[in-house]
Amino acid sequence: MSVPSLLAVFAHPDDESLSAGGVLARHAAAGARTAVVTGTWAADTLRATELAEALQILGAGEPRLLGYADARVPQSAPGCLRFCDAPLDEAVRRLVTHIREFRPDIMVTHDGYGGLPGHPDHVHTHRVTTLAAQAAGLGQLYPDDGAPWQPQALYLATHPHSAVPALRDVIGPRKAVYSVPDEQVAATVDVGPWLEQKIAAVLAHSSEVERGALPGVIADLSPKARERLFAIEWFIRHTPITAASAQTELTA
Repeated sequence: MSVPSLLAVFAHPDDESLSAGGVLARHAAAGARTAVVTGTWAADTLRATELAEALQILGAGEPRLLGYADARVPQSAPGCLRFCDAPLDEAVRRLVTHIREFRPDIMVTHDGYGGLPGHPDHVHTHRVTTLAAQAAGLGQLYPDDGAPWQPQALYLATHPHSAVPALRDVIGPRKAVYSVPDEQVAATVDVGPWLEQKIAAVLAHSSEVERGALPGVIADLSPKARERLFAIEWFIRHTPITAASAQTELTA
């Protein structure tokens, strides 16, 4: 039985490694095609270079950048619209082009909260990806942007309520931490055997390590703490209407 191909869509360089690095590495190790689309940052920036290194570690190919600016970092894509300000139809169309070109069996993106921090770019990536996963299979939408392709399922990277207390000890106090009831989690994936790759990919985002963002926090953790906190990845399953009968699952 072949392992389903996987296309991940995340807002910023490092989100792919933090949210789904283990699943990406696991699918790649099993021989599946994997790739990542990143909503923000331009190709000629340091963070795009770091992304390329992280994807190489995870076996996820070359960066695929939509090229919009980070909502909070204008220099991420000089002269370009912020992702959250871009016309929705334009952003969806750009992502549909990648979906139709890569033709994934399943996709992964942020949940409706935008993950733990609720960053506006994360939330917008969720909106764009859920729409694009549906639109990619509709032949009369964007007919000049590739042959229709319908992913069989979309998984939303999330955190159950039960995982938050341990994570709060690491991420420190925040105004808000977004999580979902445990029963909403459809896939709980043990990525322990691929944790070393996942952590290496996170740390490849060295500018984030240096500025003390979450990759920097992870860099200071002991191996035991890293395993306790990051060896499981959680996902909500969202099935596009036109793929409602499909049974393709994440490798768990």
